[in-house]
Amino acid sequence: MPDDQKPVTGPIPIYVRTTPTGVVLDLAALRDLVIGDVIDALLDPADTGLWDRLHELADEQTPAEGRLLTEYLITDLGERASSRIPLYGPAGLELTRKLRAAAAPKAVPSQREAGAA
Repeated sequence: MPDDQKPVTGPIPIYVRTTPTGVVLDLAALRDLVIGDVIDALLDPADTGLWDRLHELADEQTPAEGRLLTEYLITDLGERASSRIPLYGPAGLELTRKLRAAAAPKAVPSQREAGAA
């Protein structure tokens, strides 16, 4: 399997694809989590404000029976939402530099002796 088909693993896998002008980061798992958060917010029984505002904007159409299941809604919304972040030119290298700096091991300050305060 080519390296650009293997994700950077973690709680949210990140695929890095090369393009003629740079790279594209694909964060489909993050997109799905965000969509799930939006659905949770819309379905929150303690605060129906978002749901009410959504319905004010929507036409009065009845969805197909059974289509309100969260998994189906996430899939349907995911088909319409982008998960890709293009980085052109040196932007990919700059991101790499910043990630290396942020992830580099750092010294942990030693704890103070008991009663030294």
